[in-house]
Amino acid sequence: MKSKQFYGKGLPNIDPSLLKGTLIVIEGSDGAGRSTQIGLLQNWLERKGYPTVVVGLKRSELVGEALAEAMKGNTLNATTLKLFYATDFADQLERVIIPSLKAGFVVLADRYIYTLMARDIVRGSSLDWLKDIYGFALVPDAVFYLNVNPKMLAERNFQKRGSLDYWESGMDIMHVGGMYDNFIKYQGKLHRVFETLQKEFGFTTVSGGRSSFTIAKEIRNRIEKILNASSAAEKSAMAHEISSVSNMHSDDHPA
Repeated sequence: MKSKQFYGKGLPNIDPSLLKGTLIVIEGSDGAGRSTQIGLLQNWLERKGYPTVVVGLKRSELVGEALAEAMKGNTLNATTLKLFYATDFADQLERVIIPSLKAGFVVLADRYIYTLMARDIVRGSSLDWLKDIYGFALVPDAVFYLNVNPKMLAERNFQKRGSLDYWESGMDIMHVGGMYDNFIKYQGKLHRVFETLQKEFGFTTVSGGRSSFTIAKEIRNRIEKILNASSAAEKSAMAHEISSVSNMHSDDHPA
């Protein structure tokens, strides 16, 4: 398995080769089934003996609560929102993701920089600018984008909370028609951006309109290959280290 790497310059004083854990990302809009898949994955991994930790947007100890509270008023402008989310992500990367990977954990990310990029691109940011901004991010071992059509997303959100979210409907930038119409248009735009990001970053698109367990099986099969490859690489490295130590002892005591 390849050593970890950053998309750009990365964080200072962090050696990616020391990050022995596995970073798995589940992407998708609200209603795509991310939380369900994260829960199923965590349960499966822990039953197999892998320690796990879950991270996600607006969970930073530094700004997570402040960001969630600020968004309730629906008054944040696009630039402030971008900076808030970038800070939230950077704090979790430094305080949770990297230490967990150093300790050999499987880190399950309920959304990552791709959602932040997609939202910002829809709001006018360029991909090149965002790649510079998020150059400190680690390249995940696997990314799964749950693709669900906007109408199904809307139905699921109505079933779950009885309404649509202001931000997930793009109401800060789209003011034509009601919230439902804006939700459909905004989610359609996000999906088109994700198609572009998939080509740029090479993550896996998963059809999210199927049953949770069918989706979970597909994701597990892919992750199992990654974990097996990682385990094989660790055993090979350990065998090489033991062999090197043995050769050193042999040189100290010639026949």
